[in-house]
Amino acid sequence: RVMYLNLSYKILCNSTLYLIPVISNNFVNPDTIFANNQMSLQDIEIYGFDYDYTLAFYSSHLHTLIFNIARDILIDEHRYPEGLKEYDYMPNFVIRGLHYDVQKALLMKIDAFHYIQLGTVYRGLNPVPEKEVIAMYEGSHVPLEIMSDFYGKSSHGHTMKQFMDIFSLPEMTLLSCVNDYFLKHNIDYEPVHLYKDVKVQLFLQACYKYICYGEQTHAVLRKLSKNGKKMFLITNSPFDFVDRGMNYIVGKDWRDLFDVVIVQADKPGFFNDRRKPFRRVTDKGVLLWDRIHHLEKGQIYKQGNLYEFLRLTGWRGSKVLYFGDHIYSDLADLTLKHGWRTGAIIPELRKEIKIMNTEEYVHTMTWLQALTGLLEQMQVHRDPASQTVIQQWINEREEMRLRTKDIFNAQFGSLFRTYHNPTYFSRRLSRFADIYMPSLSCLLNYDLQHTFYPRRTPLQHESPIWPEQTSTGAMNIPFQSHRTTTGSD
Repeated sequence: RVMYLNLSYKILCNSTLYLIPVISNNFVNPDTIFANNQMSLQDIEIYGFDYDYTLAFYSSHLHTLIFNIARDILIDEHRYPEGLKEYDYMPNFVIRGLHYDVQKALLMKIDAFHYIQLGTVYRGLNPVPEKEVIAMYEGSHVPLEIMSDFYGKSSHGHTMKQFMDIFSLPEMTLLSCVNDYFLKHNIDYEPVHLYKDVKVQLFLQACYKYICYGEQTHAVLRKLSKNGKKMFLITNSPFDFVDRGMNYIVGKDWRDLFDVVIVQADKPGFFNDRRKPFRRVTDKGVLLWDRIHHLEKGQIYKQGNLYEFLRLTGWRGSKVLYFGDHIYSDLADLTLKHGWRTGAIIPELRKEIKIMNTEEYVHTMTWLQALTGLLEQMQVHRDPASQTVIQQWINEREEMRLRTKDIFNAQFGSLFRTYHNPTYFSRRLSRFADIYMPSLSCLLNYDLQHTFYPRRTPLQHESPIWPEQTSTGAMNIPFQSHRTTTGSD
């Protein structure tokens, strides 16, 4: 029986080597728009946009600046230790979508089923041993009642905070650095106070010293305008901040492209609170007191609410497509409550796809999935000799899982997957975004009659019947192609 297992392993190795060139020809274009839900641009009459990381992108220098300002404020205003100045921003330490246990001061990655990905739990800058994590949470599952609330916040008894904003990368890094300092110096502290101090300071600071660029934003807006599409902007940023950036990206006439411009909207409250009226703002930032009966082109409006916006514009339902980078604050309410179509801007997507297209990744993931199929079939052999061989395969599989995780980020792996499940971030993305892409520039690759179709990948109980889903290895082991279901770790 052991000879049979070893022979099966060798046959699978050879079959996998044969499959790799086939899969390599099915690489994914990083500038593709991906569909979670069927949607035709032919039906879209109105296009809406967030500003930060949707129309405007920022240099990594901005994150360094935010980190340094927030760190120094902790020291100068909150009397945190001077030794914190020893820490600099680490751009590759964290990824977006992580959860933070506010009371335990632990940063971690959680999958779509509320399970912690063991090996990705960090206290300060160091990983927490798996046994300790299991002891603290009585397993690796995080109960619903302590998970973050609908918008990813830690409130109303929820002890977890999910970091969904790209601006939260320096926030997570600073929390990790301060926790690390306190632990190294055996300083007793209250984690909840630290979380609130860092959170408040990061988002109250006005950071104007930044490098701003738009990935062909100007060309996208001109294309939509030329085709007679109406456009609007709803952002939480103040007008002078937006105006500086749009002047640089589009030009001084940028407001001519938009039918409605709303700043300091206070999303997600903008989508739910009916009480706040719109207020007109002059170019110099002066707030006017007159009642708003129409949302006029060329004017700037502050606050307001979506219900009033819908009443004044009549822009309702699936003829509206709104783009944003924050899955909760920008997209969730629009798709769940108002039936707008939604597009998520995920800048990290381009980098992850390029990694997935590498020979190293394709080879590792192809063999990983093939070996998993072999394990699933051969586990029925329970005799000691066979189990020794199977345990070797299990160890090899675990090594490959760790390797594929580290390809994306040494601490936390991919934004979209844990070892095999979608991440919590990925599951929310698939629920709240009809389409998603690395940047708005991807729209330039499609005409405005294009229909986006989600790929029909087989459910677990379905047989793979389409050609791109039937590339199977030896011994009838299920094996989906790289393009359809190959997952990142």
